[in-house]
Amino acid sequence: MFRNMVTSLFKYEKIVTTDAKAKELRRLAEKMITIGKKGNLHAVRQAMTVIRDRTTTKKLFDDLAKRYENRQGGYTRIVKLGYREGDNAPLSMIQLIPEDDGREAAKKKAQS
Repeated sequence: MFRNMVTSLFKYEKIVTTDAKAKELRRLAEKMITIGKKGNLHAVRQAMTVIRDRTTTKKLFDDLAKRYENRQGGYTRIVKLGYREGDNAPLSMIQLIPEDDGREAAKKKAQS
């Protein structure tokens, strides 16, 4: 289940799921992005054991690895959305942080 979810997260860059699943998905997604930043053949093979879609794996190594090359972690954000209608389960949206997040600009200004 988490393989499909991490593939969808990298493909669409945000998904809506329950809180518990989003928190567990964050762990796996951040590991995959860290593996993607390595960029060697061994890293590609490690990523392909989790992400079974070649185009999504290519996006991980080409686009997402370059987007987060200067970041030390914290590639995802979880936003609470409320409760699901049918079973009242808490819903969250997990998304990949954009390349130019306002926090990094604020840090650079503070350091200057």
